[in-house]
Amino acid sequence: MSDLGHDPTGNHEPTRTPGHHQASAPDHHHASSLSRDRTRTLGRERLAGRISRFDRRHRVDRTLAHAITRVTGEALGPYQSAMIRIGFAGTWLLFLLREFPHREEMYGPDGPWSWDLAQQLIASNHAFTALMWADGQVWFGIVYAFAVLSSLLLMLGWRTRTMSVLFMIGVLSLQNRSIFMGDGGDNVIHLMAIYLVLTRCGQVWSLDERRERRARDARARGEWVGPDRAGPALWTVLGLVLAAATLAGKIDGGFLGGWRTIYWGLWAVQGLWWLAGRCGRSVQPRILLDVVANLVHNAALFVIMAEACLIYATAGWYKIQGSRWQDGTAVYYPLHLDYFSPWPALSDLLSASGTLMLLVTYGTVIVQVAFPFTLFNRRVKNVLLAAMMTEHAVIAVVLGLPFFSLAMIAADAVFLPTSFLRRMGGWAARARGGLFARLGRARTVRGPRKEPPRTPEAAGTAEPPHVGFTA
Repeated sequence: MSDLGHDPTGNHEPTRTPGHHQASAPDHHHASSLSRDRTRTLGRERLAGRISRFDRRHRVDRTLAHAITRVTGEALGPYQSAMIRIGFAGTWLLFLLREFPHREEMYGPDGPWSWDLAQQLIASNHAFTALMWADGQVWFGIVYAFAVLSSLLLMLGWRTRTMSVLFMIGVLSLQNRSIFMGDGGDNVIHLMAIYLVLTRCGQVWSLDERRERRARDARARGEWVGPDRAGPALWTVLGLVLAAATLAGKIDGGFLGGWRTIYWGLWAVQGLWWLAGRCGRSVQPRILLDVVANLVHNAALFVIMAEACLIYATAGWYKIQGSRWQDGTAVYYPLHLDYFSPWPALSDLLSASGTLMLLVTYGTVIVQVAFPFTLFNRRVKNVLLAAMMTEHAVIAVVLGLPFFSLAMIAADAVFLPTSFLRRMGGWAARARGGLFARLGRARTVRGPRKEPPRTPEAAGTAEPPHVGFTA
């Protein structure tokens, strides 16, 4: 029993079955191939990961480069900025014309806010108003006419860079003289008048754009275009007026020079722009000024949009906190105030339906709160924008606040789609062309019809007269 498994030859190596060497070699080669495949796969995955990270970085760089090119290479929203220019200048112009009979009681020497009170307030807050340069009806009439003229010229787009500054001066001069005059829309006009100075709002729908287009067409035809003389003359006259006001101490310095620094800075920038385009030997200075102007314009346009969103957001959230807005009766009460009821019958008709008042109250809050969050969804944003403009139009008619509503509609216009604004411009151009054509036809007066002399031969062959249409 002890010899079981004992090799009688004395070879104590373990017994190996036949084919052992043949089986081990393929296993070794198979393991080696698997390891190589694993290494290749891991290498491919690492390479793919590096390529993916490179693509992501490259994509981000491309996106960032495209954004920088857009912001610096062009003034965005030319139609939207033109709508803001026309809207606010037109609103302020209509307001000044409507209040012309009451101008002295509102902003002039006969107003309840006396000269001494206004002088004390200006000394404390360092606000700018040209009406404090002199106390008299003649000076007030000059400033008021200046505000009307600057509003008209800015709305038409004549020398928009200069007129935007003069428009701001007119708005600040009247509103800072009597701060308690207005219905809320004046605050919006006050802010937007300052922002408009920083925008290139005359790119489209302006006399400046028409003048530039005609000059380009003339150069393309090989015609000689003379230098601009109105711009430098206007710049020189305004510089003399600014120098006289500065030497007389009429413009308050304030912090870092205040309005004095602002006005002289704007005047110097305008002169630098003219020199770069007129006397520059290379195009590099003008390109640099264009880049800076585009950056300032785009930043100002963004601030205008943020300001409009802030107005609606704060108004909506304050309404939520009011008990009358919570129970749905807030809209009912202004309709029964004499001051806000220019059409009592219409107010009574609208307020007779409790369901309508509830829907209008809740709808106003929902639209104002939700609008800033819908700017990235074009369809929803356009729907809410149309609802808000309609609401302001109803407020203008029902509550008798036309200029507040016009100011808010002008602020809302910054969010209008470019395609819609282009179509609206086409409609306006066709309507203007049709109107001018009708006026031209009306001015054309036809003289009496001259008949050829009647000879005996012609009289004999003449056809007899007839009544009606010929065949």
